[in-house]
Amino acid sequence: MKRFFTKQKAEDKRSFFLEDELLDYILSHSASADEVQEALIEETAELGWVSRMQISVDQGNLLTMLVKAIRPKFAVEIGTFTGFSAISIARGLPENGSLLCCDISEKWTAIARTYWERAGLNDKIKLVLAPAIETLDNLPEDTEIDFAFIDADKGNYKNYYDAVLSRLSDHGMIVIDNVLWSGRVIDESANDDDTHAIKDFNSYIRNDDRVTCTMLSIGDGVTLIQKK
Repeated sequence: MKRFFTKQKAEDKRSFFLEDELLDYILSHSASADEVQEALIEETAELGWVSRMQISVDQGNLLTMLVKAIRPKFAVEIGTFTGFSAISIARGLPENGSLLCCDISEKWTAIARTYWERAGLNDKIKLVLAPAIETLDNLPEDTEIDFAFIDADKGNYKNYYDAVLSRLSDHGMIVIDNVLWSGRVIDESANDDDTHAIKDFNSYIRNDDRVTCTMLSIGDGVTLIQKK
């Protein structure tokens, strides 16, 4: 699940732990969305409650900056929705870089395709509509992933992570969204499946001796992961 939009009411923003004024200050002192991004944000908002699945502008900025630093030849996104995060990743890619987007919704990714074209990124992005594990399994055996963003169904986070890690290059990075889950990860009364899945996943990563990780409080929480 993702979040969006510098113009939302403060209580709708995914940095739920910040005072409204401080969150507004942070957003007003970060790079803002351009015309294409703003148009995508507005069209996504018209979808209603589900629009919360879109990442925020500041999260998008972080993705672009990480990708620019890593300079991946091959990036993967698991969970594309209407395409804001894909734009953020693709804009950071080097000239020879490409992004594979994995999703199962033709309806939502049709919006994404429109805005990728408007952003001039069609040649950077390939979308595959199929279960992400299937898409990853079908990659050539020698394919290395240099950057991955995982933001899809929470019950499969561990499966997605393990599938990506098995192909992650030595300098690669995995970014996981929603690791704070609106604070429910520390709510002992939260018994829903998604909360349990996120809590179990966070513990799994912390105890995985193959990697080093750090959890950031941007948006709804993101974890950055690299091989040791």
